[in-house]
Amino acid sequence: MDAVTIVFAVVAAVVVFVIAAASVGREAHRLDAVAPRATYSLDEATDFVCDRLPADSQARLTPHEVEQLLVFHMQWLHAQGLQPDRVVDRPQDIADPVVVTEDTLTAYLLGESERNDIDLLDDVDAVHVVEAHLAYFEAIGAVGPQAPLDDVI
Repeated sequence: MDAVTIVFAVVAAVVVFVIAAASVGREAHRLDAVAPRATYSLDEATDFVCDRLPADSQARLTPHEVEQLLVFHMQWLHAQGLQPDRVVDRPQDIADPVVVTEDTLTAYLLGESERNDIDLLDDVDAVHVVEAHLAYFEAIGAVGPQAPLDDVI
């Protein structure tokens, strides 16, 4: 091999490395600015929540009632701006943090179930549904960091 071939091979290797590094860096920067893709499935969420309810709540709630409560929860999140219509490749642009408390959400679910003729025999069932649904959000990676206690109060 002559010197020209060796120099050409080294230069080609360096150019390929620079192109690859620039491409990977650009994509990493783009993905860092995009909201993570947490995929919510109502059927999966219903199964997840039903499996995690205490036995007493499972005896009082049908899967259809649990599904309805989850739909009410998702509607409430949408009203709070936490479930926008188009989120694929959307930059994260939450200007004001929204704190979701279990008490507020449970009260909303109790009110919606009453308005929609879902007979909750015990109010604690709504509490259990909220806890299990929030656990589902955490399992799929759809929740942000926990707020400090002074933000909640």
